[in-house]
Amino acid sequence: MNSAEVEIVVYGAEQLCPSCVNLPSSKETFEWLEAAIVRKFPDQPFKMTYVDIYQPSGEHEKIAFAEKVIEEDMFYPVVVIKDKIVGEGNPRLKTIFAELEKYGYKAI
Repeated sequence: MNSAEVEIVVYGAEQLCPSCVNLPSSKETFEWLEAAIVRKFPDQPFKMTYVDIYQPSGEHEKIAFAEKVIEEDMFYPVVVIKDKIVGEGNPRLKTIFAELEKYGYKAI
């Protein structure tokens, strides 16, 4: 069992990014991701945080990163675990799960 709860931050916006027209919205991706992580790593605590890139709130780091997403024209949603970008635009579960396993999460 992992000792510390890992925070997964999803940066996104209500509107789809111009290159992501046929993809789910950032909020839909956030909800899908949360459900997938719960299924893959049951009874292992983690924290999901959603940050709107156009109306960011929370810690200074999150606000600064939200501004970076806009400035660098990143494909959103952008999924970040411990300051590492693990998904952009259309995040891959395999990549996100592999990153969580580095922090002691055990797949069921």
